[in-house]
Amino acid sequence: MAPLIRTALNATARLAPGPAGRWAFHLFVRPLGRARLRPGEAALLAGARTDRLRVRGKEVVTYAWGDGRRPVLLVHGWSSRASRLGAFVEELLARGHSPVAFDAPGHGDSSGRASNIVEYREIIRELHARHGDFEAVVAHSFGVVAALFALRDGVRTSRFVGLGGVGSFDMVLEGFRAGLGLDDRVMRAMRAHVERRLVPDEPGVWERFGADHAPDELGAPVLLFHDEGDDMVPLAQARFLARAHGERARLVVTRGLGHRRILTDPDVVAAAVEFATAGSGTEPAVGAREGVGSTAS
Repeated sequence: MAPLIRTALNATARLAPGPAGRWAFHLFVRPLGRARLRPGEAALLAGARTDRLRVRGKEVVTYAWGDGRRPVLLVHGWSSRASRLGAFVEELLARGHSPVAFDAPGHGDSSGRASNIVEYREIIRELHARHGDFEAVVAHSFGVVAALFALRDGVRTSRFVGLGGVGSFDMVLEGFRAGLGLDDRVMRAMRAHVERRLVPDEPGVWERFGADHAPDELGAPVLLFHDEGDDMVPLAQARFLARAHGERARLVVTRGLGHRRILTDPDVVAAAVEFATAGSGTEPAVGAREGVGSTAS
């Protein structure tokens, strides 16, 4: 279908940029399928307190474990679901913390066929209102850039952990453009559609989408894990994030875990949860470490 979509969108953008931008946006925000539960994940979700909230007409399923004290937010990536972060749920519960998670629209058990970074922000804001300030936020892949967008916009946390994270929203846009072979007219039309329909009251929002925007507004220590062989998000994205957050950030480079196994590796999970629950003084001991700021090697 890609050649047909490319031809149709590129041609339409020359004559009718409005419809081309709208069509491109609808493709851009569609997950690549709905991830199914893996063995063991159903039992994990069965042990959660399940609730629902509505975001832009879509029903979002949320999950909470524990007694509600010391909440830690877990944010899944694109075309994923909350249950993929199950290893963190178990480890956090063992340490007396209360994990909180959600399935974004078009993902997991939530309704809809699409989602976007603005909807992620609205969900995270609502969970913050319900559960209070988070002890930590643990995010994966696209969830990293989406969570940081929310954390610079009223949501508060004491610590942040990113795994295989996207740092530059431009990388997401470029991947979409290159994957379909779209020309600049289509991308300009899609940007205009977003500004006009999705965030009409937020000038300069494209800059704020990026995880490097105003990093001081986060005000929390950051621990990043990224595999050197990640085939979905290049290691350069983690280095970009680490540089942006300066001395507050530390990057741990793993080997052989790729983009998904990093979520279940026992050493990564243990080090991430130790940091998330014990404060910024915790020193992770996984893989090859890359110092940031004054500790650069």
